[in-house]
Amino acid sequence: MTRVALTILRKDLTIELRTKESVPAMALFTVTVYVLFHFGLDRDSLDGALASGVLWVTLLLATVIGVSRLFAAEREQGGIDALLLAPVDRTALFVAKATALFLYLVALELVAVPAFGLLLLGPDLLKALPELPLILLLADIGLAGVGALVAALAVETRVRELIVPLLLLPLLVPLLIGAASATEPLLRGSQVAEDLGRYLALLGAYDAVFVLIAVGVFDFLLED
Repeated sequence: MTRVALTILRKDLTIELRTKESVPAMALFTVTVYVLFHFGLDRDSLDGALASGVLWVTLLLATVIGVSRLFAAEREQGGIDALLLAPVDRTALFVAKATALFLYLVALELVAVPAFGLLLLGPDLLKALPELPLILLLADIGLAGVGALVAALAVETRVRELIVPLLLLPLLVPLLIGAASATEPLLRGSQVAEDLGRYLALLGAYDAVFVLIAVGVFDFLLED
């Protein structure tokens, strides 16, 4: 399974490097939204809950773009049927797609988070280190697992551009609550350690539960 997953992942990353369809679109969306907030709110800086909400809502909406494009190559070239007919463990497909989306999100945040700090953040972004990368990492795992599952569910539907956000965003509400709540004290310049630990535990539990559910039902979704 590992060999198959690595082969599919290598194919996806090679296509993304050549076409640049997902990550640049996600990054452009986030930077554009931050610019709009910068001028639309008519404020020089944000902090606390407002800054955390703007950061995470924008990242979640950018994730929808990546999820919508996750199975684009297979959908456009008939690769889904070939994968279903291949004598391989279909869990490898989920692992590859989830890992690809995770890497897309990491690449996105390397652009989006500094842009957020430059355009909108009041307190120095360095004050949120090293806790903020840990929150982003835990959130990315959940986004990747749920996103790969929703992408597989919507891949053969005619209205996949509508189905993906309708299914994905409600499933991500617990993750948004945990990530935004964990980030909020960091972006107002004061960290409450016990609160941070509680929300990190919430993100970890979300990742474990939803990734296991996704692995368990992925084969059945492909069958249907």
